[in-house]
Order: sequence, then C-alpha cells, then structure tokens
Amino acid sequence: MDQRADYIAWMTKNRGEDPRYLRARFERFQNMVGHVDLWEPRNKRAFLMTPRDEFCLPGDRGVIYDVNYHSIGYGVTITGPRVVGRMTSSIDVKMGEKVLEIGTGSGYQSAYLSNLTDKVWTIEIIKPLAERTRGIYDKLIDGGYTEYKAITSKNADGYFGWEDAAPFDKIIVTCGIDHIPPPLLQQLKTGGIMVIPVGPPGAQRILKVVKEAGVDDQVTVKRSDIYNGRPVPFVPFTKMDGEAIKGTHNQR
Repeated sequence: MDQRADYIAWMTKNRGEDPRYLRARFERFQNMVGHVDLWEPRNKRAFLMTPRDEFCLPGDRGVIYDVNYHSIGYGVTITGPRVVGRMTSSIDVKMGEKVLEIGTGSGYQSAYLSNLTDKVWTIEIIKPLAERTRGIYDKLIDGGYTEYKAITSKNADGYFGWEDAAPFDKIIVTCGIDHIPPPLLQQLKTGGIMVIPVGPPGAQRILKVVKEAGVDDQVTVKRSDIYNGRPVPFVPFTKMDGEAIKGTHNQR
C-alpha cells in the first residue's frame, strides 16, 4: 500500500489486472486516504483489492475512479468511490460479521465488503440489474476472485430487509429515504451499526446509526452524520407494488 509501482506489479502478477486501471485505483486510494475516507488498514486493503472497473458500463472504465457517480443503466448509478469508502469505513466491518447491503446496484459495494468479511447479503429491487450483477460476480469468481463466494444476493424490496438471514452486525443502505426503515432497525443486532442516507430527495445526509441496549430491555438508537451535515445525493429508495416498482418508501 506504500508504493504505486509495487502495488501494480503485485496486482498484475497475482490478479491479472490491467495496469491502466490499477494506476487510477492507486491514485484514487491516495486521495481517499488524504481526505480521511479510508482510515483503517483492512479498509484500505479492501479498496485496493476491489476492481471497480469491472462493475461499471464498459464505456466508463477509463473514468470510473474519478469522484463522480456514473450511470449503470436502469436509472441508477454507481456511487462515487470516496462516498463508498467513507460509508464502509464508518461501519468498521470485522471478519466473520454478517453484513446486509440494501441496493446491490453495480455490485461494487458488496464486492468491497467481501474483502472485509465472509458473510455478505445484498438485495436489489430491479430484477434485470440483480441478474446482471449476479452474473458479474459469478464471472469474477471463475476468474479467481473467490472472495465473491461470500456474497448471497436476491431480487426483492430491500425496505423489509432479509428476515431469514437476520440479525446482522452491520447494515449499509445505498439509496436515499426520509426515515430509517423499522424492519432494518429490527434486523440489526444490539450493538450493531447501520449507515443510511436520510433526508429529502437529492439532499440526504449519511447517518451512522448505532443500536444500543437501554434500561429495562429497551433499545436506544444513537445517530451521527459521517459528513458533519453535508448533503450527499443518492438514488431514491424505491418500493414494490405487486411485481412492479412504483414510487418510493418516503413518508412525505
């Protein structure tokens, strides 16, 4: 993680990756460390080991390590790397912890998480996108990225979480909503952490939510803003109406 040339040489030899994208990834990594988007060695390694360029549309591979969000089709985007890094660092995933992601999207976030734990669940509401992303995981597994075997995925409405697999140590939500979904809070272990964009459309604030044990078996929730009040736009937390996607889960 110290020298770009050593990193590129190791990744080229051991992962067979393209030096062009490795160079861009390492430069973004250095920028993220400088901006305190990554602050723990395991998270730094996870970022460097995850080929973001495999999870975008082919035409965007040359620019996918810039700070922007990029379309992946179906009206949704792949979140910028700095935001992904800070959200992931904020939940401090340990090996063996169960992590749920809401909003699989491109697949990049769960791929990143699989370098931190061997237990990842992810939900995508858009069926063809869920199928496409599962295909990317399976192709990369065949190519030697065996960490992606840790990812269990399904097509469903993420608002209701994944009750059969609960409880979870950590939950990461990658779509914006104006409240914290009660089912997700219920499926979070006591002592667990969730990061979620909360607020009006286009101006959410990313909250770190810690579920704590209170008195008389009551549960309390401690909230903080990982960007200290700076709004960050996210795609909306859409909902299922029968078998169709219709509207959002916003209460207002």
